[in-house]
Amino acid sequence: MRSEEVKKGIERTAHRALLKALGLTDDDMEKPFIGIANAYNTIVPGHMSLDRITQAVKEGIIAAGGVPFEFGTIGICDGIAMGHEGMCYALPSRELIADSIEAMVEAHRFDGLVVVGSCDKIVPGMLMAMLRLNIPAIAVTGGPMLPEKIGERYVTISTAFEAAGIYKAGNLDDAGLKLYEDFCAAYCGSCQGLYTANTMQIMTETLGLSLPYTSTSPCGSSRKLRIAKEAGKRAVELVKGDIKPLDFVNESSFRNAITMDMLIGGSTNTVLHLPAIAREAGIKLDVDLFDEIGRKTPHIVALDPASELTMMHLDESGGVPMIFRKAKKLFSNEMTVSGKRVYEIAESAFVRASDIIHNLDNPIHKEGGIAILKGNLAKAAVVKAAAVQESMLRFEGNAKVFDSEKEAMKAILGSEIEEGDIVVIRYMGPKGAPGMPEMLMPTAAIAGMGLERVALITDGRFSGATRGPCIGHVSPEAMIGGMIAFVEDGDVISIDIPSRKLELKVDEDEIESRKEKWKPPERKLRGYLAKYAKLVSQADVGAVLE
Repeated sequence: MRSEEVKKGIERTAHRALLKALGLTDDDMEKPFIGIANAYNTIVPGHMSLDRITQAVKEGIIAAGGVPFEFGTIGICDGIAMGHEGMCYALPSRELIADSIEAMVEAHRFDGLVVVGSCDKIVPGMLMAMLRLNIPAIAVTGGPMLPEKIGERYVTISTAFEAAGIYKAGNLDDAGLKLYEDFCAAYCGSCQGLYTANTMQIMTETLGLSLPYTSTSPCGSSRKLRIAKEAGKRAVELVKGDIKPLDFVNESSFRNAITMDMLIGGSTNTVLHLPAIAREAGIKLDVDLFDEIGRKTPHIVALDPASELTMMHLDESGGVPMIFRKAKKLFSNEMTVSGKRVYEIAESAFVRASDIIHNLDNPIHKEGGIAILKGNLAKAAVVKAAAVQESMLRFEGNAKVFDSEKEAMKAILGSEIEEGDIVVIRYMGPKGAPGMPEMLMPTAAIAGMGLERVALITDGRFSGATRGPCIGHVSPEAMIGGMIAFVEDGDVISIDIPSRKLELKVDEDEIESRKEKWKPPERKLRGYLAKYAKLVSQADVGAVLE
């Protein structure tokens, strides 16, 4: 065992003394040491119950004959960071999380690892660390938030973000606005819809890195605690069997994850995170693979923001195992951390209440939930096609260009955006912002203002809660001279999602003239963001650090 490097031999007398300072006994020195990376904090709603979940993990580890050691990781709430400079730190935190887990595990020579986390960048960062370290490891994700009702409708955090626009448009009074504020996020857990947090929890289970039903079991439920305890036990079994993540996670596992993403219409942020996670396993996921799989994979689950259904309804419908079962022929039969293969998990699936998962022969859409667009405006861009109304799948409009989210929000809420416009927000890319902030506030404001024929294009990214013709991840980004830097007010832009086209209809000579006059804006950066901006790659390769 790796831990013998800190607890065996005469030369480790001082090491044992330090371990005994923690309360360890002589018997404990013979047991596997299991590290627990716990993202618990009291600022992120998705993390506020991770202390209880981690306690259950510890109980499982002890019951199976291991010794648990808990340490912390950071966690940023994208919702609270949204719409101000704090959002520049969200995506970069992914790398900090992966690096900090690596440092703790390697420094203390843990034999195994359990990661306990929830929410947008935390889970991807943890999975990156698991594959990078490649020691016996398992993930326990915190689970989704339960929704409350206002009237006859289940409301979610995306409802709250849209409420500002509804209020500004005069369609909601003060009392109504307060109601959304009080009931749109009424419990612990990752926000209720199929946003990035819940999408990545589903990706974790699909990759085989968490136990069945982990991703959809609600935060705060006794079922979540039972799963956590079983995961703790399984961590010790993995150590005793010397079973590591890369013994079962392979390229086919990632193809399964992309397939699942298309079936459920998950967050566009998976196009950033899955390649970054795969890279730690030595696997290259090209952005074109998402489109290749998406074109032959139907969309069979529609959750908020694509519908008014929530993760609660998916859980009642059998969760990931039932999707495996209904779409079995689209998945390869990979091994998982549970010791069961995908098809075995599928066979044990059951529906508990509602059944919202369509059969393959009766899909919601014939193609997957995410599309990759290309053209003279982008080498690659991403859109959540499942959340776009059919009437907007093909759209042509006039650009209204903004060099910051703040400027765009002022124009939207000031009624300067009209039907037929295409809002362009640039210098929001990995290097430009830096950190590629999410644009949920502008998209939610557009929806709340009742604008149905307005598109948004950015070299930043979108929250999984975004709906409508919102195109992000435009690569190359404006800061390095991508075409989006040369768009001007009034330019005609053509969007054709079925044909995967994104075109700027401006004469080439005019573009060349604009390029000659262009200079990137100066960014006075310091600290972590300065380092990040120098090292980060483009969105189409996962915004990883080179």
